[in-house]
Amino acid sequence: MKARTSTPEELVNLFLDYLMVEKAVAENTRFAYARDLKKFIYFLKKRKKSLKQIGNDELSLFLQEQSRAGLSPRSLARLGSSLRSFFRFLLLDGYLEKNPAARLTTPRSWPNLPQFLTLTEVEKLLSQPAENDPQGKRDKAILELLYATGLRVSELVKLKMDQVNLKASYLLCRGKGGKERLVPFGASAATALKNYLMEVRPFLAKKEVPYVFLTRRGQPFTRQGLWKLLHQYAVLAGLEDKVSPHILRHSFATHLLERGADLRSVQILLGHSQITTTQIYTHLSRKWLREIYDRFHPRA
Repeated sequence: MKARTSTPEELVNLFLDYLMVEKAVAENTRFAYARDLKKFIYFLKKRKKSLKQIGNDELSLFLQEQSRAGLSPRSLARLGSSLRSFFRFLLLDGYLEKNPAARLTTPRSWPNLPQFLTLTEVEKLLSQPAENDPQGKRDKAILELLYATGLRVSELVKLKMDQVNLKASYLLCRGKGGKERLVPFGASAATALKNYLMEVRPFLAKKEVPYVFLTRRGQPFTRQGLWKLLHQYAVLAGLEDKVSPHILRHSFATHLLERGADLRSVQILLGHSQITTTQIYTHLSRKWLREIYDRFHPRA
């Protein structure tokens, strides 16, 4: 083991740097690791323990304390993953001789099934922007494109003009981890987007700016700003209780699968690195699954 006298806080910072430089993890993931490990360092200080003195029993006790404090099974599972990754780093880098988290177990969590809108609800939401004024045309294009492509809100606010092929009706989307994917969109979204780009955006772009969707001040939207816009129209449509930041993305995936799209294609369109992430959508429409079963099972 390397003879080092780094404090727990310093080792956590080294670990976070390692995640950024060598593992290239997303900023939000690093933030989650930092938050989890801050709780653990507080636990160490409270018990007057060093990292070298920690074993599986202490780690289990820490997780039990967090559970009693109200942490959900899903959050506990993430916390356990943070600890395992941190101690694996300390072992591989020579700070520890053995990994106390090697046998650490956390409760399995059931995935939360994403909510989605029915076709009627989607139509109602998309019809809310007033298409006879500039802001309404812009907002119509935003809502239509979100539903037509399944883009994440963060991907839409970062969408640039050179990523849009209006003639062929597709986007070059840059998603998580900088991965690129081609995403087509249909006639309704193409019409709304063309109207916005031709009639509205030139007046919003007070200076040269690369982003597609701009605020009244000519600035790109923030995620929070776009979420507020969506929430505004959800209230007008009477769908306030059904809306979440991903609601149109979830609806996009669900409606494709309900109409016979294969899971692999939906995975590519959504930009999921693992098909297991996409599989959650197959659990959404019980009515549709019942119809498929009744139609194809020989003894239905």
